[in-house]
Amino acid sequence: MNTITTEDVLSVLRPIWLEKNETASRLRGRIERVLDAAKAQGHRSGENPARWRGHLDHLLPRRQRLQRGHHAAMPFSAVPEFLLQLQEREAVAARALEFLILTAARTGEVLGATWHEINLGEQLWIVPAQRMKAGREHRVPLSHRAVAILKEMAGLEEATGYVFPSTSRGRPLSPMAMDMLLRRMKLDVTVHGFRSSFRDWCGEVSTFPREIAEVALAHVVGDATERAYRRGDALEKRRALMSEWASFCTELRSV
Repeated sequence: MNTITTEDVLSVLRPIWLEKNETASRLRGRIERVLDAAKAQGHRSGENPARWRGHLDHLLPRRQRLQRGHHAAMPFSAVPEFLLQLQEREAVAARALEFLILTAARTGEVLGATWHEINLGEQLWIVPAQRMKAGREHRVPLSHRAVAILKEMAGLEEATGYVFPSTSRGRPLSPMAMDMLLRRMKLDVTVHGFRSSFRDWCGEVSTFPREIAEVALAHVVGDATERAYRRGDALEKRRALMSEWASFCTELRSV
């Protein structure tokens, strides 16, 4: 640890700094924290070679603001064929990714899902407010295929309370697991991008109103006044939307 230099850090960051700036920025932060911990434990001394302010900010271009929030997405027309390939894989990551696509949920919401949040009888997944980006409880209607995935995962319940567990006892699947799965399949798309695939399908194929699609994505819709008068979450309308989305996604196979 005490031999790591600024040039060592740059050799890791430079190849991806412009092409994958968000990933590279997070990586730099993690390296900095590891080296800070090493210094605190007496394994190295001196300045942190991964520090940004007053150090690497003079050696690397500043982050491109527009890069954040834009995730490479698969065209929605390609999703059914992709899910057909995905179902052939037996890994937990494959089931988690398929469930994520069918529910249009975020990575953290899916990986943090516990069996206490699932109601198979009502075909409903209730994500508590503390796990949602907007800080509001989100009810997710489950399609037949999504329920089938949950029933398949139920056999692993004894090991952990998480729906999609990792091999480490008591922990959920790693966020990197689905990313690595896409890399192994040689696909230049992101996990988060499947939310865009869903949104594009809603706008171009489905006949559901924009507001219903936005609520399905757990986005905040309207201004404060409008939200004050709209107390419901259009669950049944969204149930119809997600059922139609699942039918589109699974049209190449029988469920």
